[in-house]
Amino acid sequence: MEKKAVLITGGTSGIGLAAAKMFLNLGYIVSVLGRDAKKGQKALKLLRRESEDVHFIRADVQKPEDCKNAVQEALQQWGRLDCLVNSAGIYMEESAENLTEESYSAIMDTNIKGTMFMSKYALPALKKKKGNIVNVSSDAGLQGNFGCSLYCASKGAVTLYTKALALETASWGVRVNCVCPGDIMTPLTEKQVENEPSKKDALKMMASVYPVGRIGTAEEAAAVIVFLASESAGFVTGAAWTVDGGITA
Repeated sequence: MEKKAVLITGGTSGIGLAAAKMFLNLGYIVSVLGRDAKKGQKALKLLRRESEDVHFIRADVQKPEDCKNAVQEALQQWGRLDCLVNSAGIYMEESAENLTEESYSAIMDTNIKGTMFMSKYALPALKKKKGNIVNVSSDAGLQGNFGCSLYCASKGAVTLYTKALALETASWGVRVNCVCPGDIMTPLTEKQVENEPSKKDALKMMASVYPVGRIGTAEEAAAVIVFLASESAGFVTGAAWTVDGGITA
């Protein structure tokens, strides 16, 4: 059987890296995309313990030309594209009164602009294979969170973009879904608490608001991504799947 190809933005760490590992274990051929060449090579070394069917693309999703070139490189490498996972994202806490153009551009250009332009350039190839897109949104893309209105706006945009694109592409046999994780133990989460007096206490406080009593793992979010990309989810499109320990319930 021909192996299916997946392109994962933000694939060098966190949820994206965990998803890449799972896809490889399931027999996919994988391209991981990231801005940092050093992190890319480190991720590549780790992933090649699972399979040699993986390669790294250095690109910045904030730049539409990079998005275009990344899709072309993935197609040149594998000859096909069956799934795009838009996992690249950044988090920032900032009050509405302290909003700056710089922070606005950083969040919006990565979280929603990158998602939209990667999807734009991947769609012709995905249409050929009746493939799918899985976007990484957030619980903050479903409800407001204190102190991060800009981040909420960006992830809210990802969630509704997912639903609108699902309707637009359904007639082509292309499915589009998103996952909405709560706090997940990733480098982004560690960065949130790096300036706290006690990292352990900060993580304990973060976990205390979740009905299940803990924060999630990258593997738990990645497992839902892999499911949504699979044929088992063939009747699922336009969905926003929560992976949040019950916090939005």
